[in-house]
Amino acid sequence: MHRVAILGASGYAGAELLRLLAAHPQLDVVYAAGDSTVGETVADVYPNLAAAYPELVYEPVDAGRAAECELVFLALPHGASSAIVPKIVDRVDGIVDLGADFRLRDPALYERWYGETHPAPELLSRFAHGIPELYRDEIAKTGLAAAAGCYPTAAALALAPFVRAEVIEPVGVIVDAASGVSGAGKAPKPSTHFNAVDEDFTAYGLLNHRHTPEMEQAINAQVLFTPHLAPMNRGILATCYARPHAPTEVSTDSLLAVLHEAYADEPFVIVSERLPSTKATLGSNAAHLTARFDDRTGWVVVLCALDNLGKGAAGQMVQCANIIVGAPETTGLTTAGLYP
Repeated sequence: MHRVAILGASGYAGAELLRLLAAHPQLDVVYAAGDSTVGETVADVYPNLAAAYPELVYEPVDAGRAAECELVFLALPHGASSAIVPKIVDRVDGIVDLGADFRLRDPALYERWYGETHPAPELLSRFAHGIPELYRDEIAKTGLAAAAGCYPTAAALALAPFVRAEVIEPVGVIVDAASGVSGAGKAPKPSTHFNAVDEDFTAYGLLNHRHTPEMEQAINAQVLFTPHLAPMNRGILATCYARPHAPTEVSTDSLLAVLHEAYADEPFVIVSERLPSTKATLGSNAAHLTARFDDRTGWVVVLCALDNLGKGAAGQMVQCANIIVGAPETTGLTTAGLYP
């Protein structure tokens, strides 16, 4: 068993991580940190986890305490990981960080998109981008994974195969995606209050959403990204548009063939002609993909659905951790969603 620390275990992603690890045969959570819930039991904060963690108590976030474990998960607010990782990176066997602190390779992008200078730029090159289907070898080599954000995961899984196969133009790509409210985190905000979200559908982060450079890095293309908030608890549906290199050589069948080839051996990526549904991915680590070519307008359309707390967060973290510890990637994870 590998001793595991979770920093940020009191948020939605941290709670989902606790839920998944409760059934993991090789990862044992011995330290759960959440500064907003110090002294409370996991069972009291999240009664759904009471049977799995009846005695586990939230502790303060502490780098020294985390360094006592072999594997460290970080599900902290932006900026917090970059203060902790330098203190533990050479003292533990592996780190999986869900924050954006180590996702971007170019430190200048943090100044452009986050308005701040990165405090540990020397560590950026040591972290692999945490989408196993695209960066598996890098994750295994370094043991340090910057788990991708939910929106970038959906967009990258949808579009990267087409860029790599030179099927679509790497400029002018459009990603139009909607997320469930849990993607905004556990802390209450006026825009995510029930009365604000229910019976509403809104766009936000126009032209400047911070996931844009991460998408561009993972897809290797120029992206115009527009996120939307949907009145549902969890889920991501990304509808992506791109221009083909050679329109006369593209068809719906050829696009689906590219996806089938790219993900033929990937247990968590389901490619079919069916239209992806967030409900179909609920509670799973699965991503559902399809593609179409519109002869009339000449656009390639690719859709991806996933659970923003599953494949878009905690599930992907566990998948990355499985690679780091040498376990089968499917360990502790499922491709079957909850329905209804």
